[in-house]
Amino acid sequence: MATGDPSPDRALVEKLLARDERAFTEFFDTYAPRLFRFAMRRAGDEDLAEEITQTTLIAAVSKLKTWRGEATLFTWLCTISRRQLLDHWRKTARQPELRPLDDDPDVRAALESLGSGGGHPDAADTALDRQRLAERVQITLDYLPDRYGDVLEWKYLQGLSVSEIAARLSSTPKAVESTLTRARQAFREGFASCQ
Repeated sequence: MATGDPSPDRALVEKLLARDERAFTEFFDTYAPRLFRFAMRRAGDEDLAEEITQTTLIAAVSKLKTWRGEATLFTWLCTISRRQLLDHWRKTARQPELRPLDDDPDVRAALESLGSGGGHPDAADTALDRQRLAERVQITLDYLPDRYGDVLEWKYLQGLSVSEIAARLSSTPKAVESTLTRARQAFREGFASCQ
């Protein structure tokens, strides 16, 4: 990617390198929640996910000059996050207890219903197909903007009601319904493109 590339990622990184305070706020507000979700699914522990998110953001800021723009900024941050997690597991000499997203039949049904709109209902009959489905769902959720990933996880994976989500967000149920509608649409589009 050329230095003068007008991409939002490139523009943000250039501002960060110029030590623009607003850019640091934008960087944190944009990527911290997404990285937390990314780390949480891999760490399985909220405190550890928070720690990994913080160390990832700190490491990324110190290494910004190394980002070449060949991948999106979020993809680059996920790579750093994975390394932070691996370092943690090595230091603690234990492995994460990984639980695939599709272990629970209710979760699997919710995930399949979110991604419906073109997929055959029997497409996930084999273990490999279920694994691929779970990976596609996870990747799609990781790349959703803003609060979309959160509200979808809260609604479909944790089973929270619209009112409970509204309370978490200090929002109204009507606003949450609107966010869920946009989040479901973004999920469907992202899921369809994640082949």
